[in-house]
Amino acid sequence: MNAPHILIIVQNLPVPLDRRVWLECQALIARGYRVSVICPKGPGDPAFQRIDGVDIFKYKPAPEAEGLFGFAWEFAYSWVRTAWLSLKAWRRSRFDVIQACNPPDTYWLLATLWRVRGVRFVFDHHDLNPELFISRFGHPSGLVKKLEFGGLRWLERRTFRAADRVISTNESYKAVAVRRGSRRPGHVTVVRSGPDTQQMRPIYPANPRAADEVGLVYLGIMGPQDGVDQVLLVVDELVNRRGLTNVKATLLGFGDCLEDLKRQSTALGLDEHVTFTGRVDRVAIAEHLSRADIGLCPDLKTPLNDVSTMNKTMEYMSYGLPAVSFDLVETRVSGADTVQYVPSGDIAAFADAVQALIDDPARRTDLGVRARHRVATELDWRPQAEAYVAVFDDVTGFSQDGPAVPPTEGNPECDAQGRRYVPLDDAAEFARFLEERRTP
Repeated sequence: MNAPHILIIVQNLPVPLDRRVWLECQALIARGYRVSVICPKGPGDPAFQRIDGVDIFKYKPAPEAEGLFGFAWEFAYSWVRTAWLSLKAWRRSRFDVIQACNPPDTYWLLATLWRVRGVRFVFDHHDLNPELFISRFGHPSGLVKKLEFGGLRWLERRTFRAADRVISTNESYKAVAVRRGSRRPGHVTVVRSGPDTQQMRPIYPANPRAADEVGLVYLGIMGPQDGVDQVLLVVDELVNRRGLTNVKATLLGFGDCLEDLKRQSTALGLDEHVTFTGRVDRVAIAEHLSRADIGLCPDLKTPLNDVSTMNKTMEYMSYGLPAVSFDLVETRVSGADTVQYVPSGDIAAFADAVQALIDDPARRTDLGVRARHRVATELDWRPQAEAYVAVFDDVTGFSQDGPAVPPTEGNPECDAQGRRYVPLDDAAEFARFLEERRTP
């Protein structure tokens, strides 16, 4: 049979910036599927790109949403633009399956409309939108908030029920699909967002930190629910109250709160100690995570965060970074005993844990070695990719031999940019690197 064509819909991030979705695209391509993506544009992105065999259709994103009507406009605008681009993708090459990644939970309707043409629907469940609502606004009180919350619950139910198969990012999300979505466990597949650790691994940084500098790093989206303001409070505690003036924090990413965070940093007198990079690509991520000393996971314990898998945790682990996190159920599943946990919202305890790691290079090294081993042996993307592709094999009946992620040929010494990898099979050199974070 001809290779099936999969159309993937993403609204909250451009592709290939969305690491999970891009890994999914690559896994499908490697297994022989044809793949197209519809997503918003990033800065400077063209309306159409073909990257590594993936056709990417992009639309100008809606203005930043504020309030109920703002979010309703954003969802409606993005839905219409996506529907139009799905017609363009169909005319270019008919697709067999739509995979919609939430948020939001609105694309079940588009998938239902395409069902009349024989198109199947796979729901890739990235976020719990009712829990996100509660985390941002509290439990609904008053008619308007109750209607908003009820609408989110209704959209979630419709998405679960419309899907031929559901892909969940962890067991907590699978339990929601079974309990709230009334899905049979056999129709829900857990595909964790593990990194490809053969590609995501430490390099010798081109611009290592100064010898007397302590490098802290945050990687991720900067939205109201992400707790990035907690990073600034921790740095304020370390620098302004404890006198650790050699601490430098680099915050990688963007989001609705970026400008507010910059103003907060200035108000706290931290501009000499905090750097905001904005949007970063994989090349910059490798540089920053390879030269930092400690990764920060500031997500507060909320109904959403507690059961969500934080990609940043596993990315820190890939680069051998010890990390400090507020104590969350799914973060413990990812990090186990390689991450330092403190009570949610306890800035002093978070700063204590960071300072303890600053003062104990041997502890940092031990945690880094164990974190890298855990992510490579327990959380790597390769087995997750096989589970992911198997969903589409089942839905389409397509079958082709070969791994969903081709093995890396040989043991390359450098990445695509010519930067040398740290030799992970040389225990002594890897340990030295984790302590010093520089070329020998």
